[in-house]
Amino acid sequence: MKVIYPGSFDPITYGHLDILERATNLFEKVYITIAVNTRKNSVFTPEERISLIQESIQDESWAHKVEIQQFTGLLVDHAREKNVRTLIRGVRQFSDYEYEFRMALMNRKLNSEIETIFLMPREELTFVSGSLVREIAHWGGELNHFVPENVAAALKEKFR
Repeated sequence: MKVIYPGSFDPITYGHLDILERATNLFEKVYITIAVNTRKNSVFTPEERISLIQESIQDESWAHKVEIQQFTGLLVDHAREKNVRTLIRGVRQFSDYEYEFRMALMNRKLNSEIETIFLMPREELTFVSGSLVREIAHWGGELNHFVPENVAAALKEKFR
């Protein structure tokens, strides 16, 4: 069975990677799918994000189960093109759940075959978010507790 794990992954964090590893334990194939939103100011281009994710997982035993891609448009249309009926969403806190619940219902309304599975990261990663990591990088803070070394280096380069 295949699943899509969508997100901006700008940047990928240890929380994302934890969810990704959990998804590879549950599914044969995980499409980590980078949503391209031209209205959003991203730190990294989609191509840079793909490269950072590939570098971050290359030594993992489960990396062969992951395919990284990007898409524009509606996620349900992308899922239909990939012949995938299940989405994975990471939920850290109740506020995430409220947003993700609404998105899951909307996706199901757009395509009744789509199911969303919510996964929680390890407890010590529940506070990590891409926006907080970007803020820390902006102010020159220590990043190694939140993102892999290659991502920390790329963020430092962007915010120099």
